[in-house]
Amino acid sequence: MKIHQQDVQTQRDAETVEVSIPAQRPKAVRKEAPPVPRAVPRPVPVPAPLRTGHRFLVYKQDPSVTELGARLVFLPSVVLNGPTDARVRTDLAGVTPVARNISGDFVFAPGSPQFDCAHTFAVVRQTMAMYERHNKGEPIPFAWNVNGNTDRITVFPHAAEGANAFYTRTGKALKFLFFTPEGQSDVLYTCQSLDIVAHETGHSILDGLKPGWLSADNPPQTGGLHESFGDITAIFLALAEPDQADALVALTKANLHDKSFLTELAEQFGKALGMPSGLRNADNDLKLSQVGNEVHAISQVFTGAIYDVLADVYTFELSRQQRTKDATIVLIETASALCRLVFDAIVASPATGARYVDVANKMLQVSASRGDPAIYRTFIRNRFAVREITTAETPLRDLMSGRMMMSDPAYTGDGQDVTEVAPHDEHSASLRADQDRSRCCGTMQMPEYQVVAPEKLARRGSLEDDDILRDELDELREAFSK
Repeated sequence: MKIHQQDVQTQRDAETVEVSIPAQRPKAVRKEAPPVPRAVPRPVPVPAPLRTGHRFLVYKQDPSVTELGARLVFLPSVVLNGPTDARVRTDLAGVTPVARNISGDFVFAPGSPQFDCAHTFAVVRQTMAMYERHNKGEPIPFAWNVNGNTDRITVFPHAAEGANAFYTRTGKALKFLFFTPEGQSDVLYTCQSLDIVAHETGHSILDGLKPGWLSADNPPQTGGLHESFGDITAIFLALAEPDQADALVALTKANLHDKSFLTELAEQFGKALGMPSGLRNADNDLKLSQVGNEVHAISQVFTGAIYDVLADVYTFELSRQQRTKDATIVLIETASALCRLVFDAIVASPATGARYVDVANKMLQVSASRGDPAIYRTFIRNRFAVREITTAETPLRDLMSGRMMMSDPAYTGDGQDVTEVAPHDEHSASLRADQDRSRCCGTMQMPEYQVVAPEKLARRGSLEDDDILRDELDELREAFSK
């Protein structure tokens, strides 16, 4: 008890201080409360990304373009192991699903099967995203995405052996083949080429926009539009990447008609087939009178016209913006604007039987409606006319003499700023003959596009094997009904 009272007294002594004041009763004074601690300053909050995303390692062109090599790209959307997402899935037997690494990325050693899966998926998705930006941010349906159907497209990086690649609506797939070039020991995988992957993805996107255009019953120029769309897709995708655009400007000194990696399409594949460089050259001078009805050759006429317009507009824009913008920024913006112009023109073109003149006229009209300088339409009229696609509403003497006023936004020569031109030759084989698809990529040689009527294709929806065999099955039903 005594111990307890001593402890209590000790505690009281610790809590109070005795103060003696003469003639006054001693008074206990309690210690002052400790000061309230100040709030610790906190850093300014950093906004978090709205959605997750993943990095992929891809070839900038293909393994043979060593000066460009590979680079990291970022896809700002949810990608599951596969890779797969809401629109695209990847299939490679014994390899997929490819898993994300510890950082949530798809980064693998170039040349490995995992790299091929990730690279191909990423290029497909980048191509789709580029056109969705021009589609006001709205997703572009595949040809079978009707009535609420959300079926993905399946990408096969190593689909089979062969020197080709193709898109198939029946299979809802993009298939990239592989082969060993003659006299070589290394296998060439078509999926490793950005140009080839973008080209075939372009076929699938255009089939979603214009499902009737893949039919072989269309004029040869319609088939040429499909092949050309694939090629210009590869060009516009490359120019949508700042590092590639910057490399191009430095390599060519901002002269798009100088030799470069941009104009040579599928370099590795072309050289493997014995060509001096790529499969095709976008910077060409072909005219319709030089190509007959072979679709790949015809496609190069349209591709060449678009590439010339790109070079012309870039020269003009660089002349008026070089003091305010970097040459690479001007190129990226010019290419994006022209890509959207072509996209909008194609969307506005006929559902079947489309001709080059149809797209050219829509380009002129869309360009005028969005307020482009008149010289833009002069470039379009000139480049389509000099290739014998359209009539020459603007005199070509300034163009052919090299004395065009490339810096005058109102320039039309001594012609008018017309937005409707006629075909150069309505009797051209490119408009009247049957399509010759013998040299096309695998897409144009698929049987589904050879025998299914353009009206049937244009109605969209899934294609089944019975659709391909429809005529023969109808004949059998009639024969077996007797």
